[in-house]
Amino acid sequence: MVRYLTLLNFTDQGIRNVGDTIKRAVDFRHSVEAAGGKLVSQYWAVGDVDGCVVLEVPNETVGASLLLSLAQKGNVRTRTLQVFDTQEFEQVLSKT
Repeated sequence: MVRYLTLLNFTDQGIRNVGDTIKRAVDFRHSVEAAGGKLVSQYWAVGDVDGCVVLEVPNETVGASLLLSLAQKGNVRTRTLQVFDTQEFEQVLSKT
């Protein structure tokens, strides 16, 4: 599985319809699960970023597709990082 940390910022449309944000989050969770992934966590925030999600997906193609689909809806803009747990990063370091 590939793990991503995605930072979310509301668009003008997203903040106008902020009352629907929980429903949109549930819909996104269902999309991730239908694609064979897992939404590990989701948080809303106050500050420079409006929220974030951590998701695990089978591969990069599935991840890109899910995040593009989310952005197409027009409620959030995303910034995404691939992230590693300790064991995964030990594997990365073993190849350097």
